[in-house]
Amino acid sequence: MATIALSAVGMALGGSIGGSVMGLSMATIGRAAGAAVGRRIDANILGQGSDPVEVGRVDRFRVTGAAEGADMQQVYGRMRVAGQVIWASQFLETSSTSGGGGGKGAPSAPQTTSYAYSVSLALALCEGEIGRVGRIWADGNEIAPEGLAMRVYPGTMDQQPDPRISAIEGADNTPAYRGTAYVVFEDLALEPYGNRIPQLTFEVIRPAEAAAADLPALIKGTALIPGTGEYALATQKIHVAAGFGVQASANINTPLGGSDFTVTMDALQGDLPQCRSVMLAVAWFGDDLRCGTCAVLPKVTQRSADAGAMPWQVSGIRRIQAHVLPQVDGKPVYEGTPADAALVQAIRDLRQRGLDPVFYPQILFTQGADNGLTDPWTGDADQPAKPWHGRLTTSLAPGVSGGPDGTAAAAAEVAAFMGDATLGDFLVSGTQVGYDGPTHGGYRRFILHYAYLCDVAGGVDAFCLGTGLAGLTTVRDGAGGFPFVDALRVLAGEVRSILGPACKTSYAADWQEYHGMTPAGTTDKIFHLDPFWSDPDVDFVGVNGYFPLSDWRDGTTHLDAGARAVHDLAYLQGNVAGGEGFDWYYPTPEARTGQRRAPITDTGAEPWIWRPKDLIGWWRHLHHDRIDGVKSGSPTGWVPQSKPFWFTETGCPAVDKGANQPDRALGAGTT
Repeated sequence: MATIALSAVGMALGGSIGGSVMGLSMATIGRAAGAAVGRRIDANILGQGSDPVEVGRVDRFRVTGAAEGADMQQVYGRMRVAGQVIWASQFLETSSTSGGGGGKGAPSAPQTTSYAYSVSLALALCEGEIGRVGRIWADGNEIAPEGLAMRVYPGTMDQQPDPRISAIEGADNTPAYRGTAYVVFEDLALEPYGNRIPQLTFEVIRPAEAAAADLPALIKGTALIPGTGEYALATQKIHVAAGFGVQASANINTPLGGSDFTVTMDALQGDLPQCRSVMLAVAWFGDDLRCGTCAVLPKVTQRSADAGAMPWQVSGIRRIQAHVLPQVDGKPVYEGTPADAALVQAIRDLRQRGLDPVFYPQILFTQGADNGLTDPWTGDADQPAKPWHGRLTTSLAPGVSGGPDGTAAAAAEVAAFMGDATLGDFLVSGTQVGYDGPTHGGYRRFILHYAYLCDVAGGVDAFCLGTGLAGLTTVRDGAGGFPFVDALRVLAGEVRSILGPACKTSYAADWQEYHGMTPAGTTDKIFHLDPFWSDPDVDFVGVNGYFPLSDWRDGTTHLDAGARAVHDLAYLQGNVAGGEGFDWYYPTPEARTGQRRAPITDTGAEPWIWRPKDLIGWWRHLHHDRIDGVKSGSPTGWVPQSKPFWFTETGCPAVDKGANQPDRALGAGTT
C-alpha cells in the first residue's frame, strides 16, 4: 500500500518540478523514488522482503504463585486449591525458522523464526496425605490431564524425590517433600497460555481425619447405576455420526481424558481405596406390568446412526433391528441398553484393576401417561408412567379380587413371561453372544444371554438373576407353589453350569420380600423364597436394604423430636435394629400420617418372623410357615446360618427426610 501511495506522490512532485535528467522526466524519477521508499515501509510492516522476522520471543518471564514463607494449607474432603510453586526449572526456549529465499524474478520471502517455551515446575497443594487430584484448571478453564506430563505425589512420609528435579538439581540437592502433597509438571508447554505460566488450580480429594478409618475403609462395594447408556460401560472412546462429516461423542462427558467409565473407575479407586466389588447394572425394558403380556427386550434411543468403532449389538440384535425407546418432549425416556462389547470391556477393565465385577440385571418400564394398559394392582384404566419393577405381576395382582393368583392361569402367565429360550439357543463366537432360539425368548433369554457374555468376558465374581420382583415371587399356582421362585431356581442351576462354581449366584430381593410374605387379608406367614435361598446353586441371600432409619417430622412435637436432628448419628444407629420394621409398624397410611404405631409382637414367641429388619433373627432360626396362626410341624429347607447376607442395594437419597422411607424417596415402592 505504501509503495503505491508514495510512487504516486513522487510522480506528482517530480511533475510539478518539470524538466528531465539523463533523458528521464522528473515525474518518472519522482515515481521511482517514492516507490523505493514505500517498498521499504511495506517490507517492515507486512513482513515482505529479505529481512528476518522474529515471532513470539519473550524477553522476561515471571513465575506466579511462589511466595517465600507462605502458609501451607490443609484440605479436608474435596476442595479446589491453588498450587504454590516450590520448584521450577529454567525456561526452555525452542525455535523454528521458515521462509527465506525466493524464486527467480520474485521478491524473497521473509525468514520467520518462531519461539516457543516450556518449563518444568513443582506446585505444592497442601499439607498431609491426599487421596487423589481430580479436575485441573488453567486460568479458570478446565483442561484435560491426559495431555499433561504430570506426576502426583500424595504427601506420604515415604515418597521419593521426583526424577526430573533430581536430574536438574542433583540427587543430593533434591528434597522429597515428604508430608506435602504436590504435583510436578514436566516440560509444560506455555504457548497455549500466551508464553507464560498460567494460574493453575486443582481439585484435591482428601478424606477427613475422622473418616480416614471410617467411611473409606468401610465401603467395600459399590454399584454402577442406572444400567442404561449404549456406550456408558465402554472403556474405548466412542463417537457416533451426528450429521454429514460430524461426529458426536457417545461416552465422553468430562475433559479429564478417557471414557466416562474409565474416569469413573479412576475416581472410585482414588476416593474409596478399600472398595473391591463393583456391581454392573444392565437394563432391558418392559412395556406392561402384566407379566403374561410383557415383552422384555434391549432397546436403543435411535436407529439412524451407529458407532463405527463399536456398532451397537445386544444378544444378536443390531441397532437397525432394535426397538426404539419412546420419547417425551423430544428426549428418550431412558438411555439405551449398554452394547454387549461395552460390557465386555467393563468387566475386563475391572479385572485388570483388581476389582471384582458383579453382574446385576434389571427391568425398567417405558410406558408413559395415558397408556391404556390396565393397572393390575388397582384396576385403573392406565398403569403408572415408568412404574417400579416390583409392580410387575399377573393380570390382576395377588390379593385383588378376580385375579388368577392360586390357579393354573397364574402359572401360565408366569411361564409366558419367562419365555422359551434354552441353553442351546445361544451362539458364542469369541466375545460375541448371538441368539438363534424362539422369538419369544422372554426373561430367560435376558438372563442366559448375560451369563454367556460374562463368561466370554473373563467371568464375574457374582451374578444376580434379577432384582426386586416381589410382585412375581409372591404369585402362587394351583398347587400352592410359587412358579416364579421355581423358575429362578432353574435359572440358578443353568447360570452355574455356564459360569462355574467359582461364581456366586443369587437374587436381589426387596427388603420386605426376602424374609417371607403375608397374603392380603390373612395373618399367615409363608417363607416363599426359602426354596430358593436353600437351593445348592444359590450362594447368598441378596437383600436390597432400603430399611427406614428415621420417622422424622416437621416441628418439635413428633414422637422422635427427642433426637437432636434427623441426621443425629445415635438416632440413626438406634433405628438400624430398632424403630419401624423392628419394634413397631404402621398398619395403615392414615396411621403413618398420625404416627399411630402398632408394636410388633408374636404369640408364638417368635417376633423375628414379622420383623423385616431382624436379619439376625431370620438367619439364626429354622423357618416354619404359619397358616391361620398354626405353626407348621416341618421347617422349610432353610438351614440356619448356612449362607451370608449380601446387601445388593442399600442407601438413602439426599432429600428431605429421605431416611424415613428410602425406597419411596428413590421413586420405588414396595408390595
